[in-house]
Order: sequence, then structure tokens, then C-alpha cells
Amino acid sequence: MRGPSESALVDRLTEKGRSLGAREAEHREGLAEASACAQALHEQVARALDGFHQAAEAAGAPHLSVALSEVRTDDKHLRSVEFDVTRGRYKAIVTAKSRGDVTLVGPFRIGKTEGPCLTFPFEAGAELDEALIVFLEKFVEEAATP
Repeated sequence: MRGPSESALVDRLTEKGRSLGAREAEHREGLAEASACAQALHEQVARALDGFHQAAEAAGAPHLSVALSEVRTDDKHLRSVEFDVTRGRYKAIVTAKSRGDVTLVGPFRIGKTEGPCLTFPFEAGAELDEALIVFLEKFVEEAATP
């Protein structure tokens, strides 16, 4: 069986790139705002985890290390960005959506149903800050419980 000629394949996917690109271009500004929000939250979480790691190591438990991913396009939603924190089978996800909100997912065990989720508008300020604290505290507690 023969597939399409290479030029037909290139032509068709080039056209598909144009049409999908045109469709998604209207979300560029919202996605840029979501990326900026996610990057700011990522930096906060990175500083908090640095403090957690230093304190855990000083207390004699360096094995409590938690991994922080980079900000990336959301695994489920094309118009969102996300990053996650993981330790072993435990995971928590921070998602910023182009429509203007942030969702904190988890913590949960990988392979199990995600949740619970809390959603805040970008401008939630202190409410989001407090929720992020509780979210990360809950994550490290669950991830460090044998």
C-alpha cells in the first residue's frame, strides 16, 4: 500500500498549519497573560521549594526532595499553560488559562483521579497566595507520608 506523495503530505499539513494557526491566533494575548501569570507563580513556588529543601536537609531528611517542572503548554488544554510539583507518585499541578484564571489541581497520586481543584481569577491576589500556600503545604505533607 502506498501513502500520499511527500509533496501532497507537505502541502496538506502546511495548509492545516495555516488554518489552525489562524484559528488559534485570537488566543495569543490571553495565552501570553496566562504564561506570565504561570511564570510568576512558578518563581514563587521555586523559592518556596528551595526553602523547604534546605530546611528538610538541615533537619536530616534530604530525601524529601520535590521536583518542579518547567512551565509548558497544558497537557489537556491547548489554550493553557501549566507546571507541576512531584515527589514519587504524588503530583500537584498549577494551570493558568487564557480565559484569565488559575487552577490548583490536587495533590493526587499519579494514576488516580486528579483533584480536588480550586480556581481563582488572575487578579485574586492575596486569596490566590493563601490558597497556594495551603496547596503546597498539603502536597508536601501527603508526598512525604509513608
